[in-house]
Amino acid sequence: MHLKQDRHKILYNEPPSIRGTRVKANRKEIVLAKLRKSFSCTPRKLKNFAMDFFPVLRWLPKYQCKEYIWGDVMSGLVIGIILVPQAIAYSLLAGLKPIYSLYTSFFANIIYFLMGTSRHVSVGIFSLISLMVGQVVDRELLLAGFDLNDDATPALGHGSLQTDSQSNTTVFNLTTEGMNAECGKECYAIGIATALTFVAGVYQVLMGVFRLGFVSMYLSESVLDGFATGASLTILTAQVKYLIGIKIPRSQGHGMLVITWINIFRNISQANICDIITSAICIVVLVTAKELGDRYKHKLKFPLPTELVVIVVATLVSHYGNLNEVYSSSVSGAIPTGFIAPKVPRFDLMIRVAVDALPLAVVSFVFTVSLSEMCAKKYAYTIRANQEMFAVGFCNIIPSFFHSFATSAALAKTLVKTSTGCQTQVSGVISAMVVLLVLLFLAPLFYSLQKCVLACIIIVSLRGALRKFRDVPARYHVNKVDTAVWVVTMSASALISTEIGLLVGIVFSMLCIIVRTQQPRTALLGQIQDTNFYEDDLEYENLSSVPKVKIFRFEAPLYYANRNYFLKSLYRLTDLDPNLEAVRRKKYEKKEKQHLKKGNQPTVNGLGSRDTTLQLVPKQIDFQALVVDCSSIPFLDTTGVNTLKEILKDYKELNISILLACCNPSVIDSLKRGGYFGKDFGSMQEMLFYSIHNAVRFAKDQKLTADCSV
Repeated sequence: MHLKQDRHKILYNEPPSIRGTRVKANRKEIVLAKLRKSFSCTPRKLKNFAMDFFPVLRWLPKYQCKEYIWGDVMSGLVIGIILVPQAIAYSLLAGLKPIYSLYTSFFANIIYFLMGTSRHVSVGIFSLISLMVGQVVDRELLLAGFDLNDDATPALGHGSLQTDSQSNTTVFNLTTEGMNAECGKECYAIGIATALTFVAGVYQVLMGVFRLGFVSMYLSESVLDGFATGASLTILTAQVKYLIGIKIPRSQGHGMLVITWINIFRNISQANICDIITSAICIVVLVTAKELGDRYKHKLKFPLPTELVVIVVATLVSHYGNLNEVYSSSVSGAIPTGFIAPKVPRFDLMIRVAVDALPLAVVSFVFTVSLSEMCAKKYAYTIRANQEMFAVGFCNIIPSFFHSFATSAALAKTLVKTSTGCQTQVSGVISAMVVLLVLLFLAPLFYSLQKCVLACIIIVSLRGALRKFRDVPARYHVNKVDTAVWVVTMSASALISTEIGLLVGIVFSMLCIIVRTQQPRTALLGQIQDTNFYEDDLEYENLSSVPKVKIFRFEAPLYYANRNYFLKSLYRLTDLDPNLEAVRRKKYEKKEKQHLKKGNQPTVNGLGSRDTTLQLVPKQIDFQALVVDCSSIPFLDTTGVNTLKEILKDYKELNISILLACCNPSVIDSLKRGGYFGKDFGSMQEMLFYSIHNAVRFAKDQKLTADCSV
């Protein structure tokens, strides 16, 4: 008996001595030892903590200046040149003044240089994040009584309207929600943005402390792509009014995309011909330059600074052509130089935007980690996802004191960074210096820059996301469910709102997983001729069935939600419901006894009742063993174990053996704990097999033995 059990253990790669006697350890002592180790403070531990929290302390002393400096300087200059026009343009999305976008780009690069673990990611202002910030800012401005029209005089709010002669700005004595200080529209907008950014950063740091990075796993590629495409449609729609120079209110709430387009067509007659011509020229130049850059990118040492050239030329034309005065073309206006004194974000505003900050924090983190992992894989180094969460969190928390808003890694700038020879985050410092130069000296030069030019830059930057529509047929061919997730997420993000679209995408993708596990693929298997392998009868041709043996495959975990589907599929494919068959047999046995009591009178066609029973019942069962292929069952819950015990009992009553094949260790442990093999596991070697072929051979031998005994 012992030899037989040891032989079975060897068959399943479990040496006889592997489950030796476990040494009992005192849990209290173990916990106390771990706590002492965790909370002990030594110079070495402090040094490691500092170097882990500021990775720059590890890699900067090892910086190979001769090898890295040229690539870092070049990529830093290129990204800095790209950052300036993008920062000014994306301020339209955030509903803020351009100076705040420049602050954001400056501080984000410096902080990520100190705390980031990726060598190539470009962290700073990002269109999707700017859009999410702008939607919250617009909503709160509307609730406070401000007019969302950029160029309109603000409407009367919940206080008296005053005019500050020194700054020529409209000021409100706000009394809503505890904000009693005098604050104009611009002041209130940046207050909302910094409060939102601070809370999002706190969420990210807390997620890092509690190691909640797994949250990003629920944002699949289809969800992220759909969210980015839907948000891109929203961004495109929000910029159309600048392209054609009409003044319509910024729509808020659900259905913003549809409402905005309705307002555009209602006011199309008010389009500014100067803005239309300027937009057409800028889009043609930008798209042409981008296409040429993509086609000849292998020949170019660095990408063409098309956005900067367009901005410089457009600013000069607007300034010397007096386009604002002559044609009423909307311009960026005054951009101050230098830094505004830091200010603590208002706590009362944090409460108002606490819920909005959560999706912002998750999206910002997910995009940053995804790009970091992509670069790390491409250039063969590792990142620490938890540290990335800290880095992004502090890229939001610290700049929020300096009038900045939320940041994230940006794909387009990251690709440019890698293509221009970036080696480390020193390039980020160079980019920050370029932005600093603009902040200190060059910002006022952009006064006459038309807003339609900024809108063109934003729209052309959306090419990558909008091109996802071309990939839909290929995506559908690869996986229909992922395509459905993409379409649902994109539609919800565009037609409802970005935050709800993201939530809808996550919920819908999880529902798809649940549905796929509730109704997975099931199949009866046949043997590939002259081999030991078995496959689906419906998927492959020329498979031979095994006499008196049925092989059933279930391609999902067996748990409470799909138990009934498992049983229905098994009964349908084997054409046998053991419960109905048992009831039928009992009925025939009862009839047989009744006929025997009556003297065994002939019943049908001159046959006795016993002959009738034998003729009707046994011929319906064409197999004596059922092999369940468990190779696609990753786990069992209690309901799953009980289901297998149930079919074991039901088929046993019909003299049909149940044999399990290809079970993984998790499934085997669940079966053992659930008592499937009995108390001492004595019959385990007759119920569990390493492969389907072993189970089939055992079933054939069992049948041969039964025939010989008869």
